[in-house]
Amino acid sequence: MFNIIERYMNKITKNDVDNFARKNNIFLSEEELEFTYIFVKKNWQTIIANPATLNLDRYKNQFTEENLEKIKKLFKEYSTRYKSFL
Repeated sequence: MFNIIERYMNKITKNDVDNFARKNNIFLSEEELEFTYIFVKKNWQTIIANPATLNLDRYKNQFTEENLEKIKKLFKEYSTRYKSFL
């Protein structure tokens, strides 16, 4: 499974991140999108290895309050749904 995720993450674009966010009713500003894209590209392995270590509140200055709450909810949902596969 890790190899599949790695191949996807090597090819992911900002547009992919934006489309995923919009699909989940999260509308990121250009600055929020840039931060999210760079963060995900740099940290995806750590997050997958141990999702509990991700403290999204540390990044509250990078997002609007509304978007941060939506991101936290989405992360929890996906972590719960897919943790058994990782």
